[in-house]
Amino acid sequence: MPAAGALARGKAGRIGLVDPDPVELSNLPRQVIYGTTSLGRLKVAAAAARLLDDHPELVVETYPVALDATNAVELIARYDFTIDATDDPATKFLINDTCVALGRPFVYAGVLGMTGQAMTVLPGRTACLRCLFEEPPGPGETASCREAGIVGPIAAVIGEIEAAEALRWLGGGVPELAGKILTYDGTASGRIRVLKVSARAGCACGAARDAENAPAAAPERNQLRNQSSN
Repeated sequence: MPAAGALARGKAGRIGLVDPDPVELSNLPRQVIYGTTSLGRLKVAAAAARLLDDHPELVVETYPVALDATNAVELIARYDFTIDATDDPATKFLINDTCVALGRPFVYAGVLGMTGQAMTVLPGRTACLRCLFEEPPGPGETASCREAGIVGPIAAVIGEIEAAEALRWLGGGVPELAGKILTYDGTASGRIRVLKVSARAGCACGAARDAENAPAAAPERNQLRNQSSN
């Protein structure tokens, strides 16, 4: 939930929280929005209460359900920007595919151990998750959060980055990570790298096709800014 707190501090007017799980003891070291009094409560309810204590003007809508194929379109369509804060690859691809179909921007992120990454997708304009990986990894191909662990400060850094991307878009600007992927190494080197990501030819998102057909005289940054104001 680091991104939710950052959105509230950034004066986002309305946010929606989607999570079916209760707060567990293992959540406390990396999700500082919760305290010991939150244990056993639904995550979305506990997070909403904390956010509203600090930001009473904020509108917080809670959905104590798992995001899946039956509700993804309905939930994502209600908001202007989606933040991926999930730890399940299949759900990340569901968010990607739904946002691409709806034309809604989102920021993908992942945290594992001492590393994290983030990438913003503007459907039809920049590479999507399937431009990088055509299919989600199969069962057993990736380590889970419980197996590899998540370091709280790393999750906080990535959450802050995701919120900053959302706030840039909502403010009418161009997200810094549109068409780029940021990787953060939280070991002693503390290295941050940002690499450009090209849309994959043939990907169903159509970003590569649209880029080929775009007028050469129109700078990409201006195209993106115009899209954000529509």
